Amino acid sequence: MKPFKIEYKLTDIIIDAIHKLGIEFVENQLSALNQYASMLIKWNKVYSLTAISNPRQIKILHLIDGLSIVPHLPDNNGFVLDVGSGMGVPGIIIAIMKPNLHVTLIDSNSKKIAFLRQVKIELRLANLEIVNSRVEKYDIQRFDIITSRAFADLSLFISLTEHLLNDSGYYLAMKSQQASNEADKLNNYSSEIINLQVPYLDAPRVLVKIKKL
Repeated sequence: MKPFKIEYKLTDIIIDAIHKLGIEFVENQLSALNQYASMLIKWNKVYSLTAISNPRQIKILHLIDGLSIVPHLPDNNGFVLDVGSGMGVPGIIIAIMKPNLHVTLIDSNSKKIAFLRQVKIELRLANLEIVNSRVEKYDIQRFDIITSRAFADLSLFISLTEHLLNDSGYYLAMKSQQASNEADKLNNYSSEIINLQVPYLDAPRVLVKIKKL
């Protein structure tokens, strides 16, 4: 009985976080989030995807943190690129919660790419594409939104990816701190810093929305 109680509690915090963030969802999306968390816990033992091993903390520091970007994404069709996706945050979560968006995850680490490809298969995410490449060498298509979570300094992030952004597109960079200083140094771009209230997480989080001038 104990495993069921643990999983119930973990599911409970995801449901509560989704409600607090104002995200609409259906049951299969909640199931996919929990399956993704289970895969992350399992694969982490071999591939060291994250330094965090506690299941509850994985849900808070990765899934719930990743969910915080969802209310700031459009519902209509569009193309999203998650740069340096690593374990798949926020890209996997965006693909689950925003099925009308086509999401591409790019990372140069082959072990993490193997994990992401398995997630795509097991969760049957038809709107998800996995690319094993350095982002500065990738030039297959253009994107409406380019996102990342703590990937790099904003200036470096943009310099590595601006060839992939549509003229009318924008960046959504998930940052923990020093975002204002980084944003002030951007040339030819406007920026808006959105403070995020991440349920169960007692740490500062912001979303930086960046557009070409």
